[in-house]
Amino acid sequence: MFDEFEPLVRQLLKQFPGLPAPVLAQKVGWTGSESWFRANVAKLRPDYKPVDPADRLFWLPGDAIQCDLWFPPFKIPLEDGSCVLLPVLVMVCAYSRFVLATMIPSRATEDLLLGMWWLLGQLGAVAHRLLWDNEAGIGRGRLTQAAQLFAGALATKIVLLKPYDPESKGIVERRNRYFETSFMPGRQFVSPADFNDQFTQWLGLANQKIVRTTHARPIDRLEADKALMLPLPPAVFGLGWSNRVRLGRDYYVSIAGNEYSVDPTAIGRFVDVHADLNRVQARLDGRLVGEHDRLWMRGHSLADPAHVAKARLLRAAYQAPRPLAVVDDTLIRDLAVYDQVFGLDEKSA
Repeated sequence: MFDEFEPLVRQLLKQFPGLPAPVLAQKVGWTGSESWFRANVAKLRPDYKPVDPADRLFWLPGDAIQCDLWFPPFKIPLEDGSCVLLPVLVMVCAYSRFVLATMIPSRATEDLLLGMWWLLGQLGAVAHRLLWDNEAGIGRGRLTQAAQLFAGALATKIVLLKPYDPESKGIVERRNRYFETSFMPGRQFVSPADFNDQFTQWLGLANQKIVRTTHARPIDRLEADKALMLPLPPAVFGLGWSNRVRLGRDYYVSIAGNEYSVDPTAIGRFVDVHADLNRVQARLDGRLVGEHDRLWMRGHSLADPAHVAKARLLRAAYQAPRPLAVVDDTLIRDLAVYDQVFGLDEKSA
C-alpha cells in the first residue's frame, strides 16, 4: 500500500528532510495505518537527513576549562520570602574533569565574571582557554567588552563555540545532568548561601570519584592539569558592579537592581559604589560610608539603621528655628578719629 505513495514522500523529504510523519501523511493523502506510515517514513528519512559527524576530542593538561550555566529544578528562597530559579556557574577542567561551581545572583555579565574569578581563585590557576557557548553575558558572536578585558587581565582566551557543536562542551553538560540525578534529589535549601554550602561539600566528594571515561579520579589528575595552566594575577581591575553618583537627599544609591542606604553626611557629594557577589560598599574619597550584604532579589531597598538615625538628627537640626542675629550698633570708635582723618582735629586747625 505504501509503494504508490513512496515517490511523493521522497519528493517531500528531499525538500524538507525534517518534515514530521503526520504532516507527510496529510500532504500525500495517506488514509491507512498511521504506525505503518511512520515506520516506512523512518526507513526513507536517513537517505535525505543531513549527517553531522563529530571528531573525537582529546584534552591536554592545562588547555581548557568548559563553562556553563546550570539552572537547578528547585526554587531558592530569598530575603523577601520569594522563591526564584537562580543560575549556577559550572566550570570543569577538561583534562582532569575537576568540577567547580557556585550559585550566582544573575546571568548578567558582572555576576558571570565575578563568579568565574571566584572559582578560578579556588582553583589557583586558569587554563589557556575558557570555553563558552554564546551565553549573552559573555558574548554572542563576539565577546562583550567586559569579557575581553577579563580575558586580557588573566592572559587567557575566552572561546565562543559555534552553534550545533555540543561535543566541544559535552563534559560540562554531562556534569549538569549528573547534578540533577545525584545532588538534587532529597535536598532542601533555605537560601543561596545554604545551597552553595551544600553543593561545595558535595563536590568535594564528587571530585574524588572515578570518572568512567578517564578511569581516574579528578582530584588525582588535577595537579598535572594545573601544572600547565597559567598563574592568576593578584587582582582584576574593574571587576563587579560599579557606579559613581552624586548622593541625593534620600541618601540611597542604586546598584545591581537594588537600592542601599549611605551615610547621609555625604549628601550632595560624589560617592563610588561597588558590589560583588556578597557585599555592597559605598566610599567617599576612599572612606567607607556604607556597607551592606548584597540582596539577590531585585527592586528592593536596604537601609542601615545607623544611617536612618543620623538622617533623622540632621533633618531635625535643619528644620529647627534659627535664632535671629543680634546686631550690636554701639559705636566703639571715638569720633575724634574721623576728625583726624579728615584733618579737622585741633592740631591740623
